[in-house]
Amino acid sequence: MNLNMSSAESLLAQIQGLSSSIADLTHLRNYLKQSDDLLRTESTRLVPLLNELDPSIHSLGYLYILDACTAAPISKEQANELVITVARFINACAAEQIRLVPDKFISVCKRLKEQVMLLQDPMRGVAPLLTAIRKLQTSTEQLTTLHPDFVLLCLLSKCYKTGFSVLENDIFEVDQPRDLFLYCYYGGMICIGQKQFRKALELLHNVVTAPMAIVSAIAVEAYKKYILVSLIHNGQFSTSFPKYASQAAQRNLKNFSQAYLDLVNSYTTGKVSELETCVRANTEKFESDKNLGLVKQVVSSMYKRNIQRLTQTYLTLSLQDIANTVQLDSPKAAEMHVLQMIQAGEIYATINQKDGMVRFLEDPEQYKTCEMIERIDFSIQRIMMLSKKLTGMNETMSFDPSYLGKVGRERQRFDFDDYDTVPSKFNI
Repeated sequence: MNLNMSSAESLLAQIQGLSSSIADLTHLRNYLKQSDDLLRTESTRLVPLLNELDPSIHSLGYLYILDACTAAPISKEQANELVITVARFINACAAEQIRLVPDKFISVCKRLKEQVMLLQDPMRGVAPLLTAIRKLQTSTEQLTTLHPDFVLLCLLSKCYKTGFSVLENDIFEVDQPRDLFLYCYYGGMICIGQKQFRKALELLHNVVTAPMAIVSAIAVEAYKKYILVSLIHNGQFSTSFPKYASQAAQRNLKNFSQAYLDLVNSYTTGKVSELETCVRANTEKFESDKNLGLVKQVVSSMYKRNIQRLTQTYLTLSLQDIANTVQLDSPKAAEMHVLQMIQAGEIYATINQKDGMVRFLEDPEQYKTCEMIERIDFSIQRIMMLSKKLTGMNETMSFDPSYLGKVGRERQRFDFDDYDTVPSKFNI
């Protein structure tokens, strides 16, 4: 349509009259798109129109006006009103309408995030952005541009469980690489806060090994945390990169992480004294990176690893001997560590309080309970699903013109198996 907007009333009439069917909405979108510059120019006059529109019925028109009205800088005093208005719209709007102009919807949602940050109240943005993501997504496998903002707000407001509920979804489609980097980095930090170290490793691993032409600050910080979480969760860290990691990552990440690699070397010795010496020598660096808390958990995990090694050698051992062997201050400290490890399922043991003896036991799991069978079946089904998904993605990639063209041009320079490339829109 090629219509002129003569007044605010005519705009209102167009929105109310063209919000019922897909065909009408298409005409309305074209009309509003042509009038976008004028909407921004007349934004102050359009604010009262929001009260005349129902955001659940007139979502498309409401979105255009809201975008125009919130585009200009606003004061901190006005920010509160903007947050309320945008949050109400997000909750009420029709998903099928806002998906017609996703960029507009994303812009409005990002302004909400900016304003709650300005108000220093990130928690106010958590629920609206979660709703926005669900309405914007065509499936839970899609990573939207709003995901990193949502996870960041969860991190800042310490709403770890809410953030983790989204992180549990498998992501296979990514439009913008930067969204993936930020989502996985912030998500890894949330998982660390939840002590979900396995998931944290998965997310941080995605950042470190994702395709990149040059090393970003996000990748460097993710690599540092990846090292620390690996030591905490696995008790070891391999400095070798997987074959599919980018050349940029393999060449440069270690150069920015020497203090952390020194920590790995000290940890490998199994000597707490050497590890603590390394920590003291690099405390300033760890503090400036805001990783000192994780580093302290690395030191604590060494005691656990040393106790676990004792279970492979001894059937019974006194608390005093455990304290001496793993360099703890007292038998009481050894008892505390052993009890914590028993409760976490990290070792199987009993403590005789009378004589202070610890008896190490075998893993009692027989892998034949109904619960275990269900877990195994779930894992099998998940692997089958991932295999099917990977096969489909591989077939799609095999016919992607941009991928085939790039591989053809680079074939003489690189071995095909080592080639690291990705189309402008890629799946993981």
